[in-house]
Amino acid sequence: MNIQIRRAIERGTADHGWLKANFSFSFAHYFNPNNIQFGMLRVLNDDTIAPGMGFGTHPHDNMEIITIPLAGGLRHQDSMGNEKVVSYGEVQVMSAGTGIQHSEMNASSTEIAKTLQIWVFPNQQNVTPRYDQKAFDLESQKNTWVTVISPNSQPAEGSIWIYQDSFFSMGVFEANQVLSYETKIAGNGLYLFVIEGEILLNDLNLGKRDAAEITDASAIEITTTAFATLLLIEVPMQHN
Repeated sequence: MNIQIRRAIERGTADHGWLKANFSFSFAHYFNPNNIQFGMLRVLNDDTIAPGMGFGTHPHDNMEIITIPLAGGLRHQDSMGNEKVVSYGEVQVMSAGTGIQHSEMNASSTEIAKTLQIWVFPNQQNVTPRYDQKAFDLESQKNTWVTVISPNSQPAEGSIWIYQDSFFSMGVFEANQVLSYETKIAGNGLYLFVIEGEILLNDLNLGKRDAAEITDASAIEITTTAFATLLLIEVPMQHN
């Protein structure tokens, strides 16, 4: 097992006033040649968006885009005709495929919105663009991994799917829990992101917004040392 710790404080940052962003991988003006992607995981942006502000209409293609609100909600509009609000507790997926235009604005005029936006390279090019979102009640399933994203080739019950052999699992865990996770596809890497709380991974301490890149592991074990909210992304390390 190989583990590379990525501390929250080491991330790239941007402050545009209305947007305060943290980049887990090279993005926009932040470029680190040693931290461009983790396998097929290309972007994990941790954004705080001012009330009423957001990202105006812009294009994407050939990327799986996953949005996970951590507080508040985003008002989404796209060229497929979708007009939705994606809120805390929900997960949104867009398969950009042959090309889409979309905007994401803070749905509130008074409260900030906090979101994770994640990009995964697809395993199929130029698919018909698609949109999906779903609510997940992690609080009612404490101390268990909940699969929120799974591959189109083997969609997990209750999850939403993307065009990649990737699984996203989330969970809310009380302190002093021992958690295990076994990779679902041999050879996949694991990207562990601590949304809130503190954990131990192989005697390594990770706190809020710290991450671990894990390769050459068929299973991991985590101990929560405080109440924790975790995101675990299982992703191929190379193009299929």
